[in-house]
Amino acid sequence: MEELTHFNEQGRARMVDVTAKAVTHRRAVAVGQVRMAPQTLACIRQGTLKKGDVLAVAQVAGIQAAKHTWELIPMCHPLPLTGIDITFSLSDEPCMVEIQAAVTCTGVTGVEMEALTAVTTAALTIYDMCKALQKDMEITNIHLREKSGGKSGDYRI
Repeated sequence: MEELTHFNEQGRARMVDVTAKAVTHRRAVAVGQVRMAPQTLACIRQGTLKKGDVLAVAQVAGIQAAKHTWELIPMCHPLPLTGIDITFSLSDEPCMVEIQAAVTCTGVTGVEMEALTAVTTAALTIYDMCKALQKDMEITNIHLREKSGGKSGDYRI
């Protein structure tokens, strides 16, 4: 396991200096799920929720979240993201919406946190828009599926 780099000589948090790192193409894909009752999923499919088109709003929320990750996670660097794609898969068994976020940039540090933040925020938005119908939805299984670029190389589950 690599040494943790987010601490200075005094053991205090710091933002890592990435000045000397090489610029490479970076890509990360994260996924997560919102599990729900069949009736809730049916309302999402049919577009009958009073708050509007759940997936359209969740998609915009996820994109905005990826762009603002550096403002939410204290040690993240602001990155010039070059692409954000959020997709949804609806499943009847198990009953859920699966969210996938793919984020890209050309830079000196990775976009894993941006992809994870996009998925998490999209899931929270789905919950928010559907909570009047169902309060016991479960946001689960948020994780990094793959990443490429940078010194640590490629990772894929």
